[in-house]
Amino acid sequence: MLICGGCGNGEKDVEIKYISYNIRYANASDGDNAWDIRKPATKEMISREQPDVFGLQEALIGQLQYIDSNFPQYSRVGVGRDDGKEDGEFMVVYYRNDKFKLLENGNFWLSETPDQCSMGWDAACKRIVTWAKLKDLDSEKEFYVFNTHLDHVGEVAREQSILLIVKRINEIVKDDKMPVLLSGDFNSNVSSPIFDPLKNIMKDSRAILPESEWIPTYNSFGNGGDSMIDYIFYKNAEVQDFKTLNGDYGKPYISDHYPVMATFKM
Repeated sequence: MLICGGCGNGEKDVEIKYISYNIRYANASDGDNAWDIRKPATKEMISREQPDVFGLQEALIGQLQYIDSNFPQYSRVGVGRDDGKEDGEFMVVYYRNDKFKLLENGNFWLSETPDQCSMGWDAACKRIVTWAKLKDLDSEKEFYVFNTHLDHVGEVAREQSILLIVKRINEIVKDDKMPVLLSGDFNSNVSSPIFDPLKNIMKDSRAILPESEWIPTYNSFGNGGDSMIDYIFYKNAEVQDFKTLNGDYGKPYISDHYPVMATFKM
């Protein structure tokens, strides 16, 4: 539950359940884990968990169209990272259109030229951030969501991307009391020093749990993956609950990543 103080006119609570999910792009070479086989499990996860807002990483346009057709109660923002339109992976933000109004949104690339479709530093791929400013229709309270996927190869790119994300959040979010959520596949463990600039302005929602309950999020479809690289950061909020969604939604592995879900109170 998210209670937003100082960012709107109402006094009512704003309840939000947020999911970050690397959906694994539709790769025809995935065999038994191909998207056409996995997609009913993604549908079941969204239906069962009922997030208010969710951020996807790696989604291709066909995967988004499948979600759109099955969940008309959600709207989305985001562009393909390869052309700024529909080509390549999206870091899309979905939100309940019966609950929230979209006030602003945008995208920037993780590169030296963030306002152009571009690849940065030593990255292997173009990387992008999608963001949205949402208003709760009932209370008129507002908050921001940022969603991203850092490069899996470039160490410099990951470090510089964190610095750029912090810079852009500070530029885009004018009110220092405004709630902000940042989700993504960071391809790094939060213990890495590259996160230090981000930790100066935001907190890791997983930290509400004892470390003994921290579950690796990259599962590699059961082929030895055991990395904890998917996170939801926040500021001007209080975490009420955090879960790694490693249950069975009709298939043992919904993706090569487990979704993560957090519930907040401001």
